[in-house]
Formats: sequence, C-alpha cells, structure tokens
Amino acid sequence: MTSLSERFRAWMDEHDASNPATPAATVLALRDGDSGPEILMVQRNAKGTFASNWVFPGGKVDPEDFQAGDDIVDASRRAASREALEEADLVVDQSQLVPFSHWMPPLVVPRRFSTWFYATEAPPGTDGDVTIDGGEIVDHLWVTPAEALAKHATGDVQLVPPTWVTLRHLASFSATSQALRAIADREPPFYLTKMARKEPPTVMWHGDAGYETGDLTADGPRHRLAMVPGAWSFEEPTPSPWT
Repeated sequence: MTSLSERFRAWMDEHDASNPATPAATVLALRDGDSGPEILMVQRNAKGTFASNWVFPGGKVDPEDFQAGDDIVDASRRAASREALEEADLVVDQSQLVPFSHWMPPLVVPRRFSTWFYATEAPPGTDGDVTIDGGEIVDHLWVTPAEALAKHATGDVQLVPPTWVTLRHLASFSATSQALRAIADREPPFYLTKMARKEPPTVMWHGDAGYETGDLTADGPRHRLAMVPGAWSFEEPTPSPWT
C-alpha cells in the first residue's frame, strides 16, 4: 500500500516543480456544541497573506519542525500543533491529527503555500480558553460550519476557497466523533486550484471536465466553485473525493 508520504511526494513531483510552494499546515479543531460540531476559526489582521480573512489556526512549516528522520508530512503535523498553540493557545496532540486534505493555489500565484489541513478534537474544557495575540490574529470564534458559511454569505466574514469548501464538507456531520471517523476512513484528497474565469471568479479542481483546458463549458463532471458575491456555488464529482 502506498503511504501518505509517498502519495504526497508523487503529487508534488507532478504538480509543483515549476513554482515550488512553501510548506504550511493548519488545524481543524472540532468540539461538540448544541447545534452540532463547532470549529475554531481565527481572523487574520489586515496586512499580509490572507488579510482580514477568517481561517483555521496555522502557518508555515519552520526548520525546527523537522526532527531526525522526519519527512514533510511529519514536520507539517508538528507545525500544525505548534501554530495552534502560538495563534490560539490551544494545546493539540500532533499524534491525534487526522489528515483531512492538502491544498495548493494556482501555479501563477506569486506567493504559494502547500498546506496540509489536519482535523482533531479540541482539548476538553476549551469553552473560553482560546487566547489570541491581537497582532497577527485579531479575533476568533467557535462556530458550526453551517453558521460560518451563512456569515460568509451575508458578508460578515471573509473566506478563501479552501476554507469555504472545507466548511461545506464539515457541515454534513452531526457529531465530532462521526466527523473524525469519516475523515480517518478515507484518503485525504489533494487539490491544485486553477483559475478558470475572473467574472464571476471561478476556480476548478481535479475531476472537472474542463480542468486541464480551463473550458467551463466542457461536457462531463464538474468540480468547481463559482464565487458570485453572496451566493458561492459549488459542484463536485460523484462520488465526492471527500467520502
């Protein structure tokens, strides 16, 4: 059986050679709330990458995240745990991080991040224990994925496509344990985003009939997100790569 590290190396060799991306990692910290699983989101400040966007705690993989014998997957787990502590004062056991997905932006983007998304159950008693620095991170909230998507639709929060798509898939779960079991039982999908249209902005991923050519009218399956203000529209193949 091909290991996750081997799959990742093959993916990067095929898709990242022309404009290498900076390794990064983020944490989907889940806890059960009255309306189902809630996820921790943080708001970036108005400067730099992801300015003012709501994201999940995370950041770059640093050299110190590598230990003897580590590969990039091992280091990304350590980076995800470290960033959760630095950005939200959230203690995350890296051994409990479940690979959820891997995302890369279009090759034409000047500053690209090769980002692992890891899911985990938030530590017990985290009702009010999140602490942010007020600098790089200016706000936080625990929110159900459906509520976060609704806030985005009304313009109350800004999201980037990987965050939006992640929330959409997490919204299908009714309990944290259910979500983590389902995530652990499938291979984490890898995504290289391609911009297909500027107005309205539309992006595609592998599995879309028009992915290789950028042809939005190509016959066949759809795997795309049309970012119409207030009404983002997502289509994906059947079966979904998330199931």
